[in-house]
Amino acid sequence: MITNIPEVKLGIIAVSRDCFPITLSQKRRAAIAAACGQKKLDIYEAETTVENEKDMLRAVDEVKKAGCNALVVFLGNFGPETPETLIAKFFDGPCMFAAAAEGDGDLIDGRGDAYCGMLNCSYNLGMRRLNGYIPEYPVGTAADIAEMIADFIPVARAVIGVRNLKIITFGPRPQDFFACNAPIKGLYELGVEIEENSELDLLVSFKAHANDPRIPEVAADMAKEMGEGKYYADLNQRLAQFELTLLDWAEEHKGSRKFVAFADKCWPAFPSQFGFVPCYVNSRLASRGIPVACEVDIYGALSEYIGACITGDAVTLLDINNSVPKSQYDAEIAGKFDYKLTDTFMGFHCGNTPSCKMCSDRAVKFQLIQHRTLEPEGSEPDFTRGTLEGDIAESPITFYRLQCDSEGILRAYIAEGEVLPVGTRSFGGIGIFAIPEMGRFYRHVLIEKRFPHHGAVAFSHCGKTLFEVFKFLGVSDIGYNQPKTLPYPTENPFA
Repeated sequence: MITNIPEVKLGIIAVSRDCFPITLSQKRRAAIAAACGQKKLDIYEAETTVENEKDMLRAVDEVKKAGCNALVVFLGNFGPETPETLIAKFFDGPCMFAAAAEGDGDLIDGRGDAYCGMLNCSYNLGMRRLNGYIPEYPVGTAADIAEMIADFIPVARAVIGVRNLKIITFGPRPQDFFACNAPIKGLYELGVEIEENSELDLLVSFKAHANDPRIPEVAADMAKEMGEGKYYADLNQRLAQFELTLLDWAEEHKGSRKFVAFADKCWPAFPSQFGFVPCYVNSRLASRGIPVACEVDIYGALSEYIGACITGDAVTLLDINNSVPKSQYDAEIAGKFDYKLTDTFMGFHCGNTPSCKMCSDRAVKFQLIQHRTLEPEGSEPDFTRGTLEGDIAESPITFYRLQCDSEGILRAYIAEGEVLPVGTRSFGGIGIFAIPEMGRFYRHVLIEKRFPHHGAVAFSHCGKTLFEVFKFLGVSDIGYNQPKTLPYPTENPFA
């Protein structure tokens, strides 16, 4: 169950320009509240209608006292551009701006001109450098605006989450993983706090949990999750001890923040010193909305967390790892699925994907690569055990990432696709992914804009919401997998 994300308490404030009937905004606001009720959307209807700045202060105070952390500012008529935009300044939370369409009265006394007022609202927000969420077409009937509100809720949840998030790290990134660089400047711009620690800090805390009385209960839960024959009974105690270590650290180190994500160093020293690899524990925390990004990938952890807020579901972090062999494509994909070979690739990580997103034969195993290099040749795996391995289950997916690049610029990408129901015949937590025009996207977004090899994966098509979240957070460069009819700026037209 996802627990580490905000609950959105939504309010609506109607605004009215004083040369229009205030009753028009009030009536239309009530209709929106009723439409939200029909859609089972809980929304607090502010009694104060804003015509001037004093009204604005009263209305903001009213919704704050009601516990609202996100707002709809509704132009029931043209609206007063100064007070309505100041709501976004004085209210500490994301604000959506939407306007009433005509059609619920005559066009003499019942015309509101909110279509026009929305332009002035946007202009005034820009002059004040205030940020507001404006839907793609922000003018509509009560039913239309209720739909806009439904779309706004996951956006608001992600924005609130990011602004109240602390990312806790352990250790520097491994050697030759500079691609996962993480300029802190970008985190502060987004409102994210960060706490950086040594691996030794984590090891000390882990040892202090050696006889924690909660360990047997957590170990039993791990056994229940995996099923008999799919875990190492002698390893569960250590894994449970580590899970409790992370959870306690999160609770004790939140500080002023409400939510937590981790980015931990997991090799090469980790296995021999802790006695296991942490992948399975990482997967369990991710299933609860507490991402634990591998290889101290701070922006990977942030990306995962945003996906968890948007979907309310488990997410994962994967390497954009290897191409699909042509022989495998010809035998199992061509003619069965409408994808070119270059649309496909394998997404892989050692074993951090939650079990609920994997095929039923998944099991706790050992990290093959580390076993080769860290344990005696020909020996049975010991401290390299702890990965959650198997094929990732068939699913719609969104592959995405938010990254601060080496120049300090926030960039993002989004691509929707699917995990194909085709066996990988490989190791780790792995799946065959298919994204339309992936080959061009790989070259002209991922390579061209120097994104790292890690990408976050949400197990649904949520590109529309992700795009709005990234826009709201001030990310101006958002790449996506463009159709063949829309060339990239760097794409050779003669190729």
